[in-house]
Amino acid sequence: MRFGSIIRTAIYIALSSSALMTALLFLLAYLEPHGRWIEAIIILLYAVVVVTVVIIFLRRFLFHQYAALFRLVNGGCLTEEELELLSGKQDVLSNIKKSLMEWSNDKASEIDRLKEMERYRKEFLGNVSHELKTPIFNIQGYILTLLDGGLEDPSVNRLYLERSEKSINRMIHIVEDLESIARLESGELQLDIESFDMLRLVDEVFEMEERTAEKAKIQLEIERKQVLVNADRKRIMEVMNNLVVNSIKYGRKNGTTTVSFAEKDNLWWISVTDNGIGIAEKDRKRIFERFYRCDKSRSREQGGTGLGLAIVKHIVEAHGQTVTVQSVLGQWTAFTFSLPKSR
Repeated sequence: MRFGSIIRTAIYIALSSSALMTALLFLLAYLEPHGRWIEAIIILLYAVVVVTVVIIFLRRFLFHQYAALFRLVNGGCLTEEELELLSGKQDVLSNIKKSLMEWSNDKASEIDRLKEMERYRKEFLGNVSHELKTPIFNIQGYILTLLDGGLEDPSVNRLYLERSEKSINRMIHIVEDLESIARLESGELQLDIESFDMLRLVDEVFEMEERTAEKAKIQLEIERKQVLVNADRKRIMEVMNNLVVNSIKYGRKNGTTTVSFAEKDNLWWISVTDNGIGIAEKDRKRIFERFYRCDKSRSREQGGTGLGLAIVKHIVEAHGQTVTVQSVLGQWTAFTFSLPKSR
């Protein structure tokens, strides 16, 4: 219903009743010998005044009610569109209903997001405590053993001190990775963009991880072509190192880890592919979450903080680019990210 139709209806009812009363009075005046012409005219004028006053107050009342609804739904002051709606040019009630439905859907989505964030927060805190608890308990056990007499035993003291150092280093890596993610998310970490060749960068990563690959009996392969990109070299080195190490960890013996390049428009697409154990579909949706592990027991045996892929995602997105994962369980996995070409 529109304001115009409401006002017209009120006018029709008021005028119809006034006209009926006036007609009756004129009829009575005509039938009566002395007549009541003046009274009839006065009543007609009175009816017109009453109708006008009712319309004004009705319009003001409805305007304030609808305006209150618009403010409730949209918040803040009335927009030009809302004023146009309230002026009677458009269907007010249907638009308010539509706005209320949109508002309700937005609030429902917001509640779902808050619930998901709360679930993620609890899971994240549980993972952090678990990751830190393991090395802390290990260090505590080693120190207690040394205090109980192991310190005087040369075959024990050095071994336990070395194990304590490894646990401490693991804690340091976890804290550093968390700090890196926090800085990336907050935007505090400034990127140092420069032009460089990805082929040389990958060669450096392969050199660093050569011994790890040999132990795992993984062959490292790369597509030999010049790939000039604009990015933060240090951070992209971190991305490539995480992806290559991850590929080696979950690869098969006598398998391969291959880095390949593809260009499209103004982007280079860099892929790290292996023929390892693959990733299940249910895990692919969460693989970039902090501390998320597909196989928790095996992941912790392999080492690492569980933050590598989360860091990869944040660094790539900080460059305004995307990273994706494709995989077939038990066959292969490919992580692909994009970087802008260097002119």
